[in-house]
Amino acid sequence: MSIYIGNLSYEVTQENLKEIFTEYGTVERVQLPMDRETGQPRGFGFVEMATEDQETAAIEALDGA
Repeated sequence: MSIYIGNLSYEVTQENLKEIFTEYGTVERVQLPMDRETGQPRGFGFVEMATEDQETAAIEALDGA
């Protein structure tokens, strides 16, 4: 399962997201899609964690943050 993260600042990096989500478990993958035209981040991303329990904990803790 992937966690969708929306409304991100264009200055957020994959390392920033990994650091935040590591508090809730093992981060398997972070993806920040880039705009093909501008090369800038698109303002959203996806995080995959090792277990569903870790994903659930992260979602509950960070929802609306």
